[in-house]
Amino acid sequence: MSAPSGASTPIRAPGAVDRVVGVIDRVSTAAGWLAGWLIVPLTLAVAYEVAARYVFNAPTKWVSSLTYMLYGSQFMLAAAYTLLKGGHIRTDVFYERWSPATRARIDTVSYVFFFFPGMLFVLHAGWVEARQAWAIGERAGGWPLYPFKAVIPLTAALLLFQGLSELIKCAQVIRERPR
Repeated sequence: MSAPSGASTPIRAPGAVDRVVGVIDRVSTAAGWLAGWLIVPLTLAVAYEVAARYVFNAPTKWVSSLTYMLYGSQFMLAAAYTLLKGGHIRTDVFYERWSPATRARIDTVSYVFFFFPGMLFVLHAGWVEARQAWAIGERAGGWPLYPFKAVIPLTAALLLFQGLSELIKCAQVIRERPR
């Protein structure tokens, strides 16, 4: 789901609502930027493992856990940015043929009845899991696992906020439709 008018032409809401949408969109962009930079330690870890395994014949166990956590974090933290840019899956064969107002109505229904309930569930379940992981100091392959598990509810919260921004944009499109 994305802004019905396309990610390249943001809908401007007046006043305070415009500022809220702008802040949410900037936070999602920052999370996407952070996610993008996680490729650096991920690449270094994989390069280290390749060198250790094939050059020194001394494979490690800890790199597997580290790369799992880094890639998972990168994937999750990029989700809100992907929503902002309209990169999530949708059936474009139908969607692109609809008017912006029809797209906005379909997106509104999808956000309200599917997206928000699903993300609230992920937020709750992720929070419970992360809290338990922090309480027991959960580890994997020598690495602390609890920061990785904390990314799950963080991702859900970022997606909920970006979903709110997209819902506001949908409302603007519906309200501004030609008469």
